[in-house]
Amino acid sequence: MSHPIPPHWGMSQPPAPLGRVVATELKPSTPHQFHFWTARETPIGIGAIVRVEDGGRVVFGVVTDGFAYSDLVTPMHAVIGADGDPVAAGAEPSARPEIRLFTAAVLRQIPEEPLQPVPLGPVWLASDADVALALRMDAYTGGDRPTGVPVGLYAAGGLESPVYLDCDFLLGPEAAHLNITGVSGLATKTSAVEFLLGSIFQTFPSHKGTVAALCFNVKGPDLCFLDRPATLAEEDRRQYARLGLRPEPFADVRYYAPFKADGVNLNTLRSNDALAANTQPLVWGLREVLDYAEVVLNRDDVDAKADAFIDFLADRVVGREYQDDMLRGRPFQVQSFADLEEFFRAIFDFMEALGKGAEVWKTHHLATIRKIRNRLSNISTRSKGLVTDDGVAQDLPWGAFADRSVHVVDAAGLDPLAQDLVFARVVSKLREHLERRDLGVDHVVVFVDELNKYAPADGPDTYVRKMLLDLSERGRYLGLVLFSAQQFRSQVQRRVVGNAGTGVFGRMDMDELATPAYATLSAATKIKLATLPKGELMVRHPHFTQPIFVRFPRPAVLSSREGIERFPPAPDLPFPDAVARQLRAMDRRVSADAVRALVEGRREDEVRRALAATRRERPDDALAFFRACLGRRVSPEVATSRRPIPAIRRGDDEGYPF
Repeated sequence: MSHPIPPHWGMSQPPAPLGRVVATELKPSTPHQFHFWTARETPIGIGAIVRVEDGGRVVFGVVTDGFAYSDLVTPMHAVIGADGDPVAAGAEPSARPEIRLFTAAVLRQIPEEPLQPVPLGPVWLASDADVALALRMDAYTGGDRPTGVPVGLYAAGGLESPVYLDCDFLLGPEAAHLNITGVSGLATKTSAVEFLLGSIFQTFPSHKGTVAALCFNVKGPDLCFLDRPATLAEEDRRQYARLGLRPEPFADVRYYAPFKADGVNLNTLRSNDALAANTQPLVWGLREVLDYAEVVLNRDDVDAKADAFIDFLADRVVGREYQDDMLRGRPFQVQSFADLEEFFRAIFDFMEALGKGAEVWKTHHLATIRKIRNRLSNISTRSKGLVTDDGVAQDLPWGAFADRSVHVVDAAGLDPLAQDLVFARVVSKLREHLERRDLGVDHVVVFVDELNKYAPADGPDTYVRKMLLDLSERGRYLGLVLFSAQQFRSQVQRRVVGNAGTGVFGRMDMDELATPAYATLSAATKIKLATLPKGELMVRHPHFTQPIFVRFPRPAVLSSREGIERFPPAPDLPFPDAVARQLRAMDRRVSADAVRALVEGRREDEVRRALAATRRERPDDALAFFRACLGRRVSPEVATSRRPIPAIRRGDDEGYPF
């Protein structure tokens, strides 16, 4: 006879223990690990949380391994009595019940001192209250100033308990950052981030300040529909209710995407007319690029000599009136790449006029000047659409980030050089504004996917990898928090993932689990990780002494596949029609025929400048403003202040020929 599953699972206290702690000389009970047996019919499984109580001491543990056997030698084959002790059965071996032996890692002992081996007491499946105590969630989910953020539901044996992360250890200041690992396409990385961001926005306590998120979309339409609601199953809605969350999309989302090479069609899959209201261009000019020249230039180019000339351009030439009577009588007004080319041409003409032997202009060698000119002048060509040569920039709303707002930079269609520039400039600007406390919010979550590409363990030490490392090591002091994701954690720069206070693991590849990074996990835990279903994760958190498995509901936003089906990308339009589409996004009264008549016979660069000016101003009558801009030259914006990042320098410049 075997022990039946008790009928009252879900109550705060099961009616009877499930088993008892056992210990032998070969497998003793320690302060950190214990073993217990149950009968064959048991709700215990890998990841289940159990409670041991004996002699005034309570120990919580999580099951990490399990064994099954039938003792054919000794009379210890038994069923479980009401007190958790085995009941001897003198039956024949074939009739003897199967015994289950489980190994559990200790989560918490009460009292915590003195730290002693786990007592040989009866074992119960943990209740809701037990889960809160076992994971030390009682320290941050109660009281007058709770800091708990729901991450999912722990479920075992019919019991289901909410699991919370401590936002002091997720968004700072105690610890910060989150890293997600999992096989692509199995509802792990993007879905988990979308759900967790929604949970943070709904439960982040007011006494901790304000929070916003900035996400880099680097794969197709992954993050392109955060403002569109999904159709959720009843089970998902039940899980949201159990977690105390509302199943709703993000209320304040803005999208930023560069243009394609034509300068008028946006380079994004979020180009459907129904999505145009909160989708705007991301365009940078000479000033924005020059501040980050070390990103877009080859690493070997940014040595002391080249860096000195770049600093000269940034500090004295670009965006200012520069007068040099030797070059020409009137001053230079360098606002764009075209103006910069004119400035370089004047230098080369002057040096040619001096004759053979003239190699230095204002302490800068002519070869250095020529090299920087060659590198800078073709950036607008290599990154066409993101970088414009007419000087008119359209940027993120620095200084005006709203509480609970999401800003998505769609860099999926850019080449690697342009993506590096986007990452470097956006994150650096975030850091600058948070240092000055004028961004508009106190905390910013930055989500970066594909960390295997941007911060690999091997390969050159690129500027972007240095930036991500700096963010992971020092960002929490500013309120700048990195949420990162990758498929292979073992192949990411160790200091980047090592600084993540919270780790999340979805379904894993067995080859990845075989690497030394997962040596602390039991064989059974690895098998469970390799076979996790959609929507289930393993979570590590500073308050949890062992990893915990949780389930989370489907995010309340459209998935990439559903979004593309419901909002198919608009086709690229001819130049006049694309201009009309952008104007209509600002003012539905704009007629496409009227726009075609206005731009006919105009140079495309003039039309782009007028369109950029209209986007900046957002006037009530977009067509009238656009018409007025076409009638005069649109002056480009000039940055009034500049805080460049220190350039990457080599330890010496020996061997440089100039």
